[in-house]
Amino acid sequence: MPPLARRWGAALLIACVTCFILFTSHRNLELARLKFSSSSSSADAGADSDRGSPPVSIRDRLQKPPQYPVTKMRQLPTGPPSRLPTVQTTFGPESANDREVRLERQSAVKDAFLRCWNSYRTKAWMSDELEPVNGGRKETFGGWGATLVDSLDTLWIMGLKDQFYEAVAAAANISFETTSRAEINVFETNIRYLGGFLAAFDLSGDKRLLQKAKEVGEVLYLAFDTPNRMPQTRWNFHDASRGERQVAHDAVLLAELGSFSLEFIRLSMLTGDPKWFDAVQNIMEALQKQQQRTRLPGMWPVVVDARRQDFGRHHQYTLGAMADSLYEYLPKTHALVGGLLPMYADMYKAAMDTAIRYNLFRPMLPDQEDVLMTGMVLVGSENGKRVTQLRPEGQHLACFTGGMLALGGKLIQNDTHVRKGQQLMDGCVWAYKSMPLGIMPEVFHVLPCDSTDHCPWDEAKWKLAVVEEAGWGLSENKENDLHKANRIINYKRLPKGFVSIPDARYILRPEAIESVFLLYRITGRRDLPDSAWAMFQAIDSNTRTELANSALLDVTIKGGKPPMSHSMESFWLGETLKYFYLMFSEPNLINLDEYVFNTEAHPFKRLVL
Repeated sequence: MPPLARRWGAALLIACVTCFILFTSHRNLELARLKFSSSSSSADAGADSDRGSPPVSIRDRLQKPPQYPVTKMRQLPTGPPSRLPTVQTTFGPESANDREVRLERQSAVKDAFLRCWNSYRTKAWMSDELEPVNGGRKETFGGWGATLVDSLDTLWIMGLKDQFYEAVAAAANISFETTSRAEINVFETNIRYLGGFLAAFDLSGDKRLLQKAKEVGEVLYLAFDTPNRMPQTRWNFHDASRGERQVAHDAVLLAELGSFSLEFIRLSMLTGDPKWFDAVQNIMEALQKQQQRTRLPGMWPVVVDARRQDFGRHHQYTLGAMADSLYEYLPKTHALVGGLLPMYADMYKAAMDTAIRYNLFRPMLPDQEDVLMTGMVLVGSENGKRVTQLRPEGQHLACFTGGMLALGGKLIQNDTHVRKGQQLMDGCVWAYKSMPLGIMPEVFHVLPCDSTDHCPWDEAKWKLAVVEEAGWGLSENKENDLHKANRIINYKRLPKGFVSIPDARYILRPEAIESVFLLYRITGRRDLPDSAWAMFQAIDSNTRTELANSALLDVTIKGGKPPMSHSMESFWLGETLKYFYLMFSEPNLINLDEYVFNTEAHPFKRLVL
């Protein structure tokens, strides 16, 4: 085997392992069950890993000075914000019939939310999650009431003020200084808890929520107390409570390192304390410094070394799982601070120049729809030159990219980004429509077109790709190979266009409706409400239990109820149903020129003139 083939073989093996450990939570919780870094705690961070462990308090550590103090604190930018381009389109008058249809759909989404919320309130109150089939409870995110906090702004947006103030009163009693969990996912705590409190405060003005946000921020800030002020993203809470010295890890997921800017900067803006701004700028300035020195200049690999601040050594590059929200936060932070930090727009432009060239591709589809998807790029070398290989996969999680590019395109006045954002969103809508249940799977593979301009459907080519992807290998007898393909297609229930579906789950994810919502608010496309409604009906009818809604194990099932995984993560109420509700709301409810959403769909007020 030639050297390059060996290198690609190793890279593909790593990519397969990477796919195996894709997040099952909103941003890759399954990886928490693996000892990803040799420098990480050996404690298992899975949902049940610390069940029965005695609670540990970090109160004493909070009262002591940092072991590695900041030598020169960065200050928040000052001066008036720039007048950024308008993001949201202007909607014309609504007919009486359109209004009636919209309100009926909005009411159905609200009813689905209330059904789940009431079950959570009666059966799992103050726990992280409700088990939607048997009515049990789970503690997956510190035991701090993840569903409660994640849902606060949804309650407010839906006008459920009585439930909102009851939830705020309960949340005010949560102590983030204590947990029985040995290891805390700093990223998840940031986006769900800190993000949830900040957004609920921005919407309601209830000062109890800002106080809770500050409490969460103080706890998270301890994870940054390392020699280089890079955070321990999988933070050993018990070691920290004992005052043990901590260092950043040498194998860190890009998304988990680079997705603090919205929450930390907003917290500094609201409190006037620059330490959270300083903490995130320390990360982002280091990433920016190396952005053009990675193996795929403009982007950063999925795995980075936070201990040595080496952000370019690894080989896999993607906008999808494990990297996603870093890229998402670049244009959004630009919007949050009103353009006062130009580095974020610059980093976004550079990253998208690379991603559009290498990661985006047009899949070969039976209806020849002109859509895009985003895959994984593996980077190797041959004769001293860089060589790239695209892994043409679709991920439900990567559906956020359509909204990101459309939003970023409007903010920097780049129509190409807006157009490609629409095509990426259309690719996700196609995947929903193509599945027997009307629900897109977690991960699938497709066949990339040779040209983005002309891509006729070739059924034989598709079938031969199915055989190769299944690992059967092609023979010299084409008819025999096509017969093999038919057997694989029938056995694996592959719709036309899908080469394989290695992960057939649907875990109540929001990313597809997120992009549909954003593209509707940005472009006003009249077909999108109907697409969103079809998605909602398919999801609600297939995931509904007697109590709430459950994640599904297999969306390729034809006929009958699909098997359930007995999970309802907090983002179902905090994100998915919120985006569906906003899709059928009046456009000025959370106007995109006034708010920007974090990666958990929590809206923060933008700094505007």
